[in-house]
Amino acid sequence: MPETPRYRQTFFRLLGFLRPYKRSLVISTVFAIGYQASQIALVWLTKNVIDDALTPHDSRKLWLFVSGIVALGVVRAVLMFGRRMISGRQALAVEMDLRQSLYAHLVRLSFGFYDRHQTGQLMSRATVDLQGVRFFLGYGLIFFFQNILTVVFVTGVLFFFQWKLALIALAITPVLVVLAYRYSHVSHPTLREVQQKLADVATVAEENIVGVHVVKSFAQEPKEREKFQARTEAVFDQTIKANRQRALYVPLISWVPLVAQAAVLLVGARMVTSGELSVGGFVAFNLYLGMLVVPLRSLGMWIGQAQRATASGERIFQVIDEPEEVTDRRDAGELPAGGGHIRFEGVGFEYMRGRPVLEDIDLDVPPGQTIALIGHTGSGKTTLTSLVPRFYDVTAGRVTIDGADVRDVKLRSLRSEIGAISQDTFLFSATVRENITFGAPGLSDDEIEYVARLAQAHEFIERLPEGYDTVIGERGITLSGGQRQRLAIARAIAVDPRILILDDATASVDASTEARIRLGLREAMEGRTTLIIAHRLSTISLADEIVVVDEGRIAARGSHNDLLETSQVYRDIYEHGLLERQFADAVEARALVGEAEETEEAEVA
Repeated sequence: MPETPRYRQTFFRLLGFLRPYKRSLVISTVFAIGYQASQIALVWLTKNVIDDALTPHDSRKLWLFVSGIVALGVVRAVLMFGRRMISGRQALAVEMDLRQSLYAHLVRLSFGFYDRHQTGQLMSRATVDLQGVRFFLGYGLIFFFQNILTVVFVTGVLFFFQWKLALIALAITPVLVVLAYRYSHVSHPTLREVQQKLADVATVAEENIVGVHVVKSFAQEPKEREKFQARTEAVFDQTIKANRQRALYVPLISWVPLVAQAAVLLVGARMVTSGELSVGGFVAFNLYLGMLVVPLRSLGMWIGQAQRATASGERIFQVIDEPEEVTDRRDAGELPAGGGHIRFEGVGFEYMRGRPVLEDIDLDVPPGQTIALIGHTGSGKTTLTSLVPRFYDVTAGRVTIDGADVRDVKLRSLRSEIGAISQDTFLFSATVRENITFGAPGLSDDEIEYVARLAQAHEFIERLPEGYDTVIGERGITLSGGQRQRLAIARAIAVDPRILILDDATASVDASTEARIRLGLREAMEGRTTLIIAHRLSTISLADEIVVVDEGRIAARGSHNDLLETSQVYRDIYEHGLLERQFADAVEARALVGEAEETEEAEVA
């Protein structure tokens, strides 16, 4: 094997996953030893059949030895069954532990990690790479121990039988070691590249499945098919390279022992002729030598398996070793009681060193107040709100909630008090009820219906085939954009947070629905501190104050009329959205009239 520190470290870390299963590993190893011992005993009985039963024609001994062979065959079957059952369970348990460790670390990693990695790459490591490790730790390692034990025991028996023939048989050992080392040295980087290219294939497949609507909308099926074909051809070429290496070295490793076996046959036959060795001893020696040849011939296969598993292990540990950029401090406590007072004090942030996104942000949001953040695309509005629930940590200054630095608060305590709604809505493949109660699983049916009404979602939910128990498709694909957005709003309100963050939360709905949602949000926002990222000017009506963000800095702050006079940035945004604002105001007025009429009808009824 390649003697690199990284390789050895990965290999021994993989072995570390066997620690909880030391008992089963010992038992399966004992069974393997027993299996090989029974094989050695079978050859010994065969020798006795030839020398002590066939030659003197002793039928009693013949039946005795044959009965022993049958009994040993039963023992071998039992030992093989036990070893395979134990090692199979062990292999699956190790795979489960690895997968759980990988997943547990994935869910702890911050947003920054997912900004840098592709989903297909991560899925490949959680599936293809894990299977390679499982097969090696569960089966390959047992076979390795079994083969090593076979070599040791059989070598001892060969020297006991005839030391001259044993020396001839083992003369090829240095050649095998050199070939095995060379094979491991060239195969490891090749197999590692195979795993990487398999992950590239998974990435393209995942992106095309998730983005199938975009691909079809732009009629890019041929182009994407060509891209996938190029990736699969790269896997094919790299795998062919690995197979070429295997085709060269494995036959060599298999052929060298046969040379030794031929030499043993030649010398051994002369020893039988001269009377130095019995016929039974000659047959037994060659049978034992055959037992030795098989492990030596499989050495190349085992090395290749170990190389593939180690290459997969390296890719898995790259994820497991990824540091948690946002994590609880040792002395982190609970978020103190309060009304959701948010302060940004000299806040700066950068995704990449030397490229600031936010600079010198000082902003005080009193409890219960609603602030609308407005600015051109890329000005830093979403980044600013992402610092409140610690999706990212500030690189300068601090963010406080009710007097506590968010970095000094446990993440669970912090985020349980914040309801965030993004423009890119994600829903799970579950029932409507389960999606709404995702962050608050203990809600009653009445409470679920209440938050759904606030989000203007109850009416369309009632029209679904199974109402609140309707299972929606992956990412909510069976719902319209507006319906998904309203469910996301209901999900955020359901946790009863002290702080609400609305990142263009009504962007996916029509003007009429937006007007109705705003009516519900006014009630939901009452008594809560709310940060609204507004691209539609109509949404600004929900805010007590407007903050203009421009190129990572706060450019202005005040009321609508004040900003029209003092902020050129706000004036530009306002003028571009004037027609939309006027239309939305008209729609909202109609919605208010409609709601008033419904209330009046209900009172009359």
